[in-house]
Amino acid sequence: MNRILSKEQLSADVFRLRVAAPEIARERRAGQFVIVQRGELSERIPLTIADADASAGWIALIFQTVGKGTHLLAELEPGQFLENLVGPLGQPTDVRQVGHVVCVGGGIGVAPMYPIAQAMKAAGNRLTVITGARTKDLLILQDEMAAIADRLIVVTDDGSAGRKALVTQPLKELCQESPPPNEVVAIGPPIMMKFCAETTRPFGIHTMVSLNTIMVDGTGMCGGCRVMVGGQARFVCVDGPEFDGHQVDFANMMLRLGAYKQIENVAHDHCHLEQAARALTAGKAGAV
Repeated sequence: MNRILSKEQLSADVFRLRVAAPEIARERRAGQFVIVQRGELSERIPLTIADADASAGWIALIFQTVGKGTHLLAELEPGQFLENLVGPLGQPTDVRQVGHVVCVGGGIGVAPMYPIAQAMKAAGNRLTVITGARTKDLLILQDEMAAIADRLIVVTDDGSAGRKALVTQPLKELCQESPPPNEVVAIGPPIMMKFCAETTRPFGIHTMVSLNTIMVDGTGMCGGCRVMVGGQARFVCVDGPEFDGHQVDFANMMLRLGAYKQIENVAHDHCHLEQAARALTAGKAGAV
């Protein structure tokens, strides 16, 4: 159980692991996540299930190396094992046939968006997908999204792929069409989700966002993922991770996210220094 079946690097700091987890693969639904531990005393990391195959018995996990825990995950190779893998957790996405659904994914947010886009298409909706990143090299899952979307719109900040634009620009254009989309789902950096929600608000289009990046423990016990939604305190890991974007207090969420940013940056830099030191030592040993 929990054996790594394959590993792929999708971009500079983004990796995809396929893990043997037949029970989770059978039970998971779009939007749900798992808790991962590389070793017995390792950090508990909540990761959205990015894909699954119930018949083959595997799930896919896509993550970005931002701290020590994710760097340790990225060092795993096929044939090795995860010490602990718990799930599926969280509330699944509310998937219904509503007509035209627009899925907006920014950066690493394209990974948790993929199973939702799959489910929305399977439910019989017309599916438009907008993917965005700072530059071409940071775009992920483009072939996978193109295979399921009725229309795929790609934007980059620097224009190196698709349109030179933010994801909110094509989103606004779609909202101005007649008829407009029936539903929008946005996943990405909090500031991106905030402005996607503000883009759709004047048109009255139901907009869901995923706040998975703020989760810590993943079971509702630590309180680290507390957010304000519609003036009420909610816990992302048990009440979400998806909420009505027009009701989320993004300013409060981003303030809470910033509490760990300095610690994450120090851990990230330290891991890269350790990797460089190991490579240098290996190089010297090879020379001898």
